[in-house]
Amino acid sequence: MVVLSRITFFLVAFLCMASGFAQPANNANEQLALQAFNNKEYDKAIVYYEKLYDKNPSAYYQYYLVCLLKTNDLKQAEKTVKRQIKQNPSTVHLYIDLGEVYKVQNDPKKAEEQYQKAIKEMPNDYTQIAALANAFKTVKLFDYAIQTFEKAAKMNNGLYPYFYEKADIYKEKGDLKAMINQYLDALDFRETELVNVQNNIQNNLGYDDEKGGFNNPILKQELQKRIQSDPNKIIFSEFLIYIQMQQKDFEGAFTQSKALDKRNKEDGFRMMELGRICVGNEAYDVAEKCYNYVLAKGKDNYNYNAAYIESANAQYDKIVKQRIYTNEDLKQLEVKLTTTITDFGMNQMTIPLLRKLASLNAYYLNNLPKAAELLTQAVELPGLDKFMQAECKLDLGDVTLISGNIWDASLLYSQVEKAFKYDPVGQEAKFRNAKLSYYNGDFKWSKAQLDVLKGATSKLIANDAMDMSLLIGDAINVDTNVVPLQMFSSADLLIIQNKIPQALARLDSINIIFDNHSLADDIYYKKGIIFLKQNKFKEAVEAFQRVVDAYGDEIFGDDALYKIAEIYQYNLSDVEKAKATYQDLLTKYPSSVYTVEARKRFRILRGDLIN
Repeated sequence: MVVLSRITFFLVAFLCMASGFAQPANNANEQLALQAFNNKEYDKAIVYYEKLYDKNPSAYYQYYLVCLLKTNDLKQAEKTVKRQIKQNPSTVHLYIDLGEVYKVQNDPKKAEEQYQKAIKEMPNDYTQIAALANAFKTVKLFDYAIQTFEKAAKMNNGLYPYFYEKADIYKEKGDLKAMINQYLDALDFRETELVNVQNNIQNNLGYDDEKGGFNNPILKQELQKRIQSDPNKIIFSEFLIYIQMQQKDFEGAFTQSKALDKRNKEDGFRMMELGRICVGNEAYDVAEKCYNYVLAKGKDNYNYNAAYIESANAQYDKIVKQRIYTNEDLKQLEVKLTTTITDFGMNQMTIPLLRKLASLNAYYLNNLPKAAELLTQAVELPGLDKFMQAECKLDLGDVTLISGNIWDASLLYSQVEKAFKYDPVGQEAKFRNAKLSYYNGDFKWSKAQLDVLKGATSKLIANDAMDMSLLIGDAINVDTNVVPLQMFSSADLLIIQNKIPQALARLDSINIIFDNHSLADDIYYKKGIIFLKQNKFKEAVEAFQRVVDAYGDEIFGDDALYKIAEIYQYNLSDVEKAKATYQDLLTKYPSSVYTVEARKRFRILRGDLIN
């Protein structure tokens, strides 16, 4: 049984080696031999292959040897391999065939001699080296395969150390620690191998969420050992930072980056890059640490100005995107933005911050006069880029609208629309004017403008224009009575003006007075928006979910689903539900305007690094 088992193992390994070897059957004997071989009728096949081998040893050696072993003719198998070696003395991997025959004969000592002989007589030729190592690997002699590459490295004086090839063998052997260390040796040998090493490790450690790829604990352990044994080998610290970022361990990356910055006197360049990556991955607290570290270097530091501005941007993004803040957070941000603009002056560089400060006053601090004052100063700033000036004018129009001055807002929008007729900012101005007509009850004019904007170059504008056009069309085409739509549009304006109780009362009135109206889905969506403004997150999810469940194919189906995902992510801190909802949106609404952002946020929640 032991002999049969070894023969079977050898044949399986041998057939793997010979998988690409099949010869075309050009005559009757070849056809009969191949048919018998494939049917595992080796006693029949050997009759043909013996003659075929005599005529053409190189073509039929493998098949003939299999038949000899399968029919237990071990002496003839030994003779055949020796003959093949004699005819091909430079083909050293044939010694492995002979060694395997001896192993089947229960003579491990002779087998060992053949394996060692193969390595000893191996020429300094990459093709032969690779073939020999692969032959060892095929019959599970992994240590000999490693020896093959180690001798090959000595033969070329270490010019090519075969790290990657040895790593493959260790992977096949199941020794992940040794595999990882081969890749780290490659990095130690030549630092320019970093990208290759990263790619190979990611591919060969798999993609299991818990322990695959860069989450494999062995990788971090081995890297930390090397850093401790040789702190001056910066490349290993670089790699550890890379892994920490892949694992979303931004705190760890901050600690390592800070140490490298101090050691190499980098003036904060590394910290600035890490801060930007943290912002991209919505790790705002660590981003703030990065920027504060740079700011602590003093005003003479090259990165001081950028750190100051990016820190203010990060604080604003945290409030706007995550909607997690206290009144104290708002006040601190106001001070930070104001101080930044004061310190650097009102100019091209600080206008984006000024717009954010105005937005903070208008939508979070309820200080519309201050917002209007800031935006007016920006619009009137001499030498300001015309597109930036147009953006400020649109912001000012919004603030003016919230203040109740609809016609002044329309004038500002019209100025931008006229000056930038064929640019996206001009199309945005046209869209806002169309919304003004909608708020004012001029639905036909509004719809006509919105229909034109369906072809806007901006996908976001085109999508919003289409949604609003459909809303108006559905409401006035189903019923000639425009009163429900007038009530709805006025409620929409009340929401913008932050007059929440009045807006809710008006929306409820539509459902009471006009039962089963086509605006039902729009009403639930608007109520969801209101609950969100009031931080009533459970009620907001219920309202948006009703839109998805009952009106998923209508205008606001994808909008409502996206809002639900945001609430789970930022307000209810339910990562699994947020991830599932984003994925649901990608599946149900692949053409949604939210697809790109939903995919990004899904990847962040899954643990991918967003650069």
